[in-house]
Amino acid sequence: MVHEILVNPRSASTPANEPERDVLPLRFHRSLPHYEKTPLLELPAIAKKIGVSRVYLKDESWRLGLPSFKMLGASWAVAHAIRSAWIDGNTPIHSLENLRGAMRNPRQRTLVAATDGNHGRGVARMAKYLGTKCMIFVPRGLARSRVNAIKSEGARVRIVNGSYDDAIARSAQEANEDCLVVSDTSWEGYEDIPRQVTVGYSTLFGEIDDTLRYIGRGDPNVVVLQAGVGSFAAAGMLHYRSPGRQGDLRTVVVEPLSANCLFRSCRLGKIAEAPPPHPSTMAGLNCGLPSQLTWPILDRSVDVFCGISDDATYSAMRLLANNGVVAGESGAAGLGAILSVAASADERQREALGLTARATVLVVNTEGATDPVNYKRVVGLSPKRVIANQVSLRLAQKVVELGL
Repeated sequence: MVHEILVNPRSASTPANEPERDVLPLRFHRSLPHYEKTPLLELPAIAKKIGVSRVYLKDESWRLGLPSFKMLGASWAVAHAIRSAWIDGNTPIHSLENLRGAMRNPRQRTLVAATDGNHGRGVARMAKYLGTKCMIFVPRGLARSRVNAIKSEGARVRIVNGSYDDAIARSAQEANEDCLVVSDTSWEGYEDIPRQVTVGYSTLFGEIDDTLRYIGRGDPNVVVLQAGVGSFAAAGMLHYRSPGRQGDLRTVVVEPLSANCLFRSCRLGKIAEAPPPHPSTMAGLNCGLPSQLTWPILDRSVDVFCGISDDATYSAMRLLANNGVVAGESGAAGLGAILSVAASADERQREALGLTARATVLVVNTEGATDPVNYKRVVGLSPKRVIANQVSLRLAQKVVELGL
């Protein structure tokens, strides 16, 4: 396994301003079909392997009826964007039904996004719920299963001859009075909707808090989050760096080595590009440029940036399968980084990441097997077989679902 770490000299654990709980999108998410709190698992066998006290995994392999956490950000951003552009901006966004009832002429409207798979499918699902048209731009080379999943929501898919960043640029050209671009990355003059994507992810971290408080445990002291443009990682930093959190927290952000735009930006002290090609199978993380909106948050609050090879995330996928968890390539990346550092036996790197014998580590499985063909090639079992054996696998590894 190959990895590279960079300790951020500008991280000062600066408290960030997290939205108040009463304005978070949890109420809206609860109104969506298939809402339920996703599991928080404790993985003792993996903790022992890494040499830490505890490992928690928030399992987002199935969220709001889709195999990824991305629906949280996409749904809230779509609701916010529609309220701002197509209905009275003072209309409260309490529920999907509330939003749908306030819209006029939905069939004449179009939602647009660019994606490596999961965000675009979330936008497409919202378009289906609201009765609007949908157009999703994807980079050439995206796995057929991910393209077909987007099409299954009723969206038109257009393939861009280039990278994810090229797809973003192409999608932006579609914006007009009847066409809303719902992107999870920002650029000059386009920040409000990406900001709401980040706010939408707050539901996930709020659920973790609720579960740990319910069982009488404190916060993790090592938080490891994967990143593409940085929206999800920024949501985690806004949450765990907010006032009142413990001061000894270590924060780690993980990217593919071939698309390590945040790593490069940290090294240069300003936004930097990881030029294409981006061949990693961690498709959701294959981003060449950080979001202008989220980079300043990450720059002041992430302790360590880590780039990993596909082999590292593959090792994590196999280990998680052995613990009864189906994790896709991007979903396993956080654990992949920890495994790679632990396997290196480099004590300085372990110390940088906070991997002590007393550490409690949080990782998030952000997606299930969104490319089932590659999943079976890597793991040796189909995702359906892992799920079928889930109970026995978890019993064997003493996996505990917390908060039950």
